[in-house]
Amino acid sequence: MFEENKSDVYISPFRQRMSSMFGKSRSCSVVNLSTIPDRGLNECNIAVLGCRGSGKSALTVKFLTKRFISEYDPNLEDTYTSEEIVDQQTVLLKVMDTADQDGPVNCERYLNWANAFIVVYSIENRRSFEACRLYLDTVSIHTKGVQQEYPVILLGNKLDMERYRQVSKSDGLSLASKYGCLFYEVSACLDFDSVQRVFHEAAREVKRETERSLPVRPLFISEEKAVVSLSSATALPANYKELPSVAQAKVITVKSSRAQSKRRAPTLTLLKGFKIF
Repeated sequence: MFEENKSDVYISPFRQRMSSMFGKSRSCSVVNLSTIPDRGLNECNIAVLGCRGSGKSALTVKFLTKRFISEYDPNLEDTYTSEEIVDQQTVLLKVMDTADQDGPVNCERYLNWANAFIVVYSIENRRSFEACRLYLDTVSIHTKGVQQEYPVILLGNKLDMERYRQVSKSDGLSLASKYGCLFYEVSACLDFDSVQRVFHEAAREVKRETERSLPVRPLFISEEKAVVSLSSATALPANYKELPSVAQAKVITVKSSRAQSKRRAPTLTLLKGFKIF
């Protein structure tokens, strides 16, 4: 345990708001700001989209706190920040929990902010699934013609309500395949690891797209020829004779001195100026 200074302790506004909203005193996590690196962080902005009742807020809270809370103010929209370790690298994840009711409204606020989108529906609510088409169309139109692609994840929530399922897994896979996005099914009230995996996968996709869209630096190769200075050249011996260049060399044929041999004498092709020993 470290000794905390009040000036260095940060209590998340998210935790404060949750405590006041539900009327129960909850233990708040404290973060020593002096231990958080302020440089070299990769940032990823994720917008969680979906109509009312799909479980957007429950998923966001589960990811941030590992807790499940079932009741929320449907009109409340907020953005939260979490420092995560993804593939042994520190990533600053900013998650916008949107407050759309029945479909995309005033989408510019998150379309121009996010670089990844998680579109959520409830597997026991067919209407929430149909609304996902509107969100996927909206994101697709916004990103059309943009050089860098924006990763999109279609997420079926409330897997714990399997017995009331109205949207089959094949329906989710088919819709995800149509729009070229990833697809998962999770339960916000059961499994934290599955929920965390979805948000971390969104961060991975953002990193891949960012690296893929980086401009390729041109490669210039210059050939430099060594210049020999006559003044610095090594002194040559007196009996030195310069060999002719290949373009000026004459080809001569030399027969072996063993002319009396029954075997045919070999023929050697040499450049003038060489001697045979």
